[in-house]
Amino acid sequence: MTDWSVLGPQLWLSLAQTVYMVFWTMVIAGLLGLALGLGLHATRRDGLFPQPVVFGLLNVAVNIVRPIPFIIFITAVGPLTLAVMGTTVGTRSVLFPMVAMATFVIGRIVEQNLLSVDPAAVEAARASGAGRLRILLGVVVPETLAPLVLGYTFIFIAVVDMSAMAGYVGGGGLGDFAISYGYQQFNWPVTLVTVVIIIVIVQAAQGVGNLLARRFLRR
Repeated sequence: MTDWSVLGPQLWLSLAQTVYMVFWTMVIAGLLGLALGLGLHATRRDGLFPQPVVFGLLNVAVNIVRPIPFIIFITAVGPLTLAVMGTTVGTRSVLFPMVAMATFVIGRIVEQNLLSVDPAAVEAARASGAGRLRILLGVVVPETLAPLVLGYTFIFIAVVDMSAMAGYVGGGGLGDFAISYGYQQFNWPVTLVTVVIIIVIVQAAQGVGNLLARRFLRR
């Protein structure tokens, strides 16, 4: 029998750790990824601020980091994590690789969504005398708010997955709880409860994302 009087407090602690990891990753990587995506879009040869060398460097960096499985990425950036965070163990330390990976993924998603903007809208803004930065932030970004919301929703779900994998390296969270108290002790109810909690979180996030996207589409 599963003794939830003992496991309950640990479950709540693990949930709090997951919320901590996901929240700060989305806040920090969300902003950095948006800046990266804007940079990728703007510095293309046909962009508002064409800088082929800068675009090439950013593009190569994204192409190198994005395909790496996160569980491998955590170990690969271990020395950097140690230098920046002072440790490679614990919930706080996992933030560095999570933010780094999410930033590059968000950057590519932002860039791809910005590229879908009708060039006629940009040309119309140019003809009206709008500056390049104003066009980028006042025309291009608003035109893609709905797909950007859905893209960030997708990333939120991916970050929840990352937080679960963080349990393999002592990062805590629901993943660590499921592994330590469920899988390793053959306690399947613990694993099942953890899976249900993650599903609820993901479904809630997807629902909110879909709602916001529909509202932006109606504007």
